[in-house]
Amino acid sequence: MLLKLYNKNNQPADLQKVVDLLNDGGIIIYPTDTMYAIGCHALKERPIERICRLKNIDARKHYLSIICYDLSNISEYARVSNTTFKLMKRNLPGPFTFILNADSRLPKIFRNRKEVGIRVPDHPVIRDICRMLDAPILTTTLPHDEEEDIEYITDPELIDEKFGNDVDLIIDGGIGGTEPSTVIDCRDDDPEIIRQGKGEVIR
Repeated sequence: MLLKLYNKNNQPADLQKVVDLLNDGGIIIYPTDTMYAIGCHALKERPIERICRLKNIDARKHYLSIICYDLSNISEYARVSNTTFKLMKRNLPGPFTFILNADSRLPKIFRNRKEVGIRVPDHPVIRDICRMLDAPILTTTLPHDEEEDIEYITDPELIDEKFGNDVDLIIDGGIGGTEPSTVIDCRDDDPEIIRQGKGEVIR
């Protein structure tokens, strides 16, 4: 099912529909400030396992990322030093994933790797949903074969054609981007860029 949402002036009932679906363990596809992504309520293990199966990834070998509305409650989900917090504050919201040591509040599936990626995208739709949900959202890029047309991960109607039977809702936020987030490993106090993507880090 496709749901058209805009950068502002969305109907509260439409946003609430997405929040209710996430609370019920549903899976959604949504726009971010980088690419379209697939996600679910990050504190519910069953939909996370469903996404891992869909992407054919092993949570014990891949780090998982969450979207937070802002940094105010980041310490509930990850251990973050003052130095790293200041770096995140300078760069977020934005197209970055910060890898931190996971905290015990996250489901066991995260603690297999003892780390979590933190995203605060500069995109009002998914942040509004996150704020209303009052919980983080698990986030991961859409599965994509390099031989396949890029439109299948950028055009909401083609995304629906490909993934509509695998997820519960697709948010149409217009044509999406093709460049992933910049990933910064901050598990110690010497941050290291391990993937240069859309974001240029402000040190």
